[in-house]
Amino acid sequence: MSVKVTFIGAGSVTFSKKLMMDILSTPELEDTSFSLFDIDPERLETAKLICEDLEGHNKAKVYATLNRKEALRGADFVVNMIQVGMHEATLIDFKIPAKYGLKQTIADTTGVGGVFRGLRTLPVMLSLAQDMAEVCPDAYLLNYTNPMPINCLGFFLGTKKLGLNIKAVGLCHSVQGTSEMLADYLKVPYEELEYFVAGINHMAWFLKLKHNGEDLYPALFRAMEDEEIYKKNKVRFEIMRHFGYFVTESSEHMSEYTAYFIKDPKLIKQLDIPINEYITRSENNLKTYAENRAKILKGEKLELEHSREYASGIIGAITTGKVWSFNGNFLNDGLIDNLPRESAVEVPCLVDRSGIHPCHVGNLPAQLAALNTTNINVHRLAVEAFLTGKKEYLYHAVALDPLASSILNLDQVRAMVDELIAAHGDALPKLS
Repeated sequence: MSVKVTFIGAGSVTFSKKLMMDILSTPELEDTSFSLFDIDPERLETAKLICEDLEGHNKAKVYATLNRKEALRGADFVVNMIQVGMHEATLIDFKIPAKYGLKQTIADTTGVGGVFRGLRTLPVMLSLAQDMAEVCPDAYLLNYTNPMPINCLGFFLGTKKLGLNIKAVGLCHSVQGTSEMLADYLKVPYEELEYFVAGINHMAWFLKLKHNGEDLYPALFRAMEDEEIYKKNKVRFEIMRHFGYFVTESSEHMSEYTAYFIKDPKLIKQLDIPINEYITRSENNLKTYAENRAKILKGEKLELEHSREYASGIIGAITTGKVWSFNGNFLNDGLIDNLPRESAVEVPCLVDRSGIHPCHVGNLPAQLAALNTTNINVHRLAVEAFLTGKKEYLYHAVALDPLASSILNLDQVRAMVDELIAAHGDALPKLS
């Protein structure tokens, strides 16, 4: 079937090729047309060269342009994977908070780093929505860009405010990655693992974990006592020990979503919490990009395996009508009853030719809803700052962050936020 997929931020070259490989592994999608867009000409060229490797083995065509609207024109699916500000903005998000004594690990989802990353990204996402409304109004937006909850909430509320009706879902790989990891811990074949996951992105919960109908949580609690297993995920196991459920995102992420860990230097050491981890990852990403570009310019091929990313399954189900399931991020329009309605939640979904259908979850266990809400408070206030242009909401968002509030007083929060606003400059929306 002829389908057009547009990649926004295609300069994330290995991720672009990975998604292309996934899509083209579906026989019905082998003649998909890929339209690549990036604001960086060199990265765009690299992405096109890498992705063209696949053309000889499929009917697929690859087109690249620096004109976003042309890349979008006539698209059936739009995959968003931008990072506004790139490495330089990441350094600002880490270094200024560190001056105030605030340590971070990843800083791309919530907390002060996630908030500022969201404020840089949301203007671009709403501009993208306006272009889509003009040249591909029926396309689905598949958003991979973090901070997922802030971006999704801001996108859903922002497009509503603009009177736009863009079909969109937020996608992550934390559910797939964690379920595969749990299957390994529990010595269960991955294909036989049964699970039901809901909450918010990066802090969703394995509400059910079974094999052949048997509850696996008792076995997981026993596995936690194995030192070799425990040391692989110390923070997440501590959360499970105290709150009863395993969370979807990594220990380095989870350590900065709560107030319990990073404030204590002893726990940082005891639980192997990698402070400034994302700076290292970002530097490695730059090196990997340079190495991949050098290889492709020499005519070498990059070896990549198929992934468990959701994009190809969604595109395949909508295109062919085959029913498929995944976990996606949507506005909480009654999907999780004991989380705020104006929040972005991650829930099980079914998808078929008629579209994506998020499932009603009901109530989360009270303690899990409470943990989620501490982060949702930050998401909502960050989005409010963006939608209204009022700086006061930005102060509130950071002041209510569990990690920031465990380290900083309110005057320090304001001073830090002001310094970050000045450092990011025109990358942020106007705030007063």
